[in-house]
Amino acid sequence: MIKRLLIVSVLATMILSGCSGQGQAPTETLAPASTETQAPIATEAPATEPPAVTDAVIPITSDATATATPTSSPTSGPPRPTNVPGCTNSASFVADVTFPDNTEVEGGSTFVKTWRIANTGTCIWGPDYTLTPYSDERMGAPASVPLGITYPGQTLDISISLTATNSIGTHRGNFVIKNPAGLIMKVNEDSRLWLIISVKNIAAPTAPATASPGTASQAAITSVSPSGSGLANVTCGFTIDQAKLSDVINGINNYRAQNGLPAYTVNSQLARAAQAHANDMACNNLFVHTGSNGSTPQTRIAASGYIASFSTENVYGSYPPLTGQGAVDWWKNDKTDLNHNRNLISDTYVDIGVGYAFFNNFGYYVVVFATP
Repeated sequence: MIKRLLIVSVLATMILSGCSGQGQAPTETLAPASTETQAPIATEAPATEPPAVTDAVIPITSDATATATPTSSPTSGPPRPTNVPGCTNSASFVADVTFPDNTEVEGGSTFVKTWRIANTGTCIWGPDYTLTPYSDERMGAPASVPLGITYPGQTLDISISLTATNSIGTHRGNFVIKNPAGLIMKVNEDSRLWLIISVKNIAAPTAPATASPGTASQAAITSVSPSGSGLANVTCGFTIDQAKLSDVINGINNYRAQNGLPAYTVNSQLARAAQAHANDMACNNLFVHTGSNGSTPQTRIAASGYIASFSTENVYGSYPPLTGQGAVDWWKNDKTDLNHNRNLISDTYVDIGVGYAFFNNFGYYVVVFATP
């Protein structure tokens, strides 16, 4: 009996041990389950903790860099989350990181301008947001500069490589930020990021050693005016309407009087620059500030003989043509580019020149604003 009891006890103990081992199996499977529960935490972190690299500087040296693929952008990590419909775009200027206004720069030299801005809207910026040249002098800027990923409330340093205009004087360039739809973003109460440099000495033009005298002369001209040429010569059958010119001048100065501002003085040199670009626009179907010969408002103003410390330009073209007052009203009410209206009632400029040309049923207006 005792032996039988011992055998039963041993068998019972073995059976209980076997049951204990099977009961622990579910406990072992908890480890993978626990690991899986960590995955959502890792993937959700970027949504609440934006990447720390959003303040990275974006050096741009050529148009090729501006169109670089996202894999070559300075922002690493996961791609930018998709913006929610109806998010808002706005920014505020924080600081001139490099080259604050009126910094002295040698004419013809290359320099890198950096602005620091803050994302004050609710949209997340990414490479489909771009900094683009807008008005005044381009200084060799690329067509666009992509922004780094920047979350609401964060700051971003935007850098761009430029070449100082190779002529003595004060030079200004205005840039704007465009959203993926190509609309200009509001920056503070303006829409421009600008730089102002002072050129007090210029680099001597260097012609190639094998250049002929004619080539050397052209090289010297190019070095003095790298942003573009002078007044374009066009030969299409455009016509000029003096009544429309007077209509624009009166419309602008009446608008200034309504805002308690003195009238602009009409300057014959600025009028020559404005009319030359209006003719160029008419003959070449242009609606931009860059002429068919590569000229800019500043180079056209300089070619007219007017020495400007500040300058800008409004242009407009339409079919059928607007009246002069109609063009002024269009600039006043343009919500896409608020600078059109600001130029009309600016206290920065004192002189204007107006041009108008009609060709092929289109009417083209140009107003040049400047201060000596």
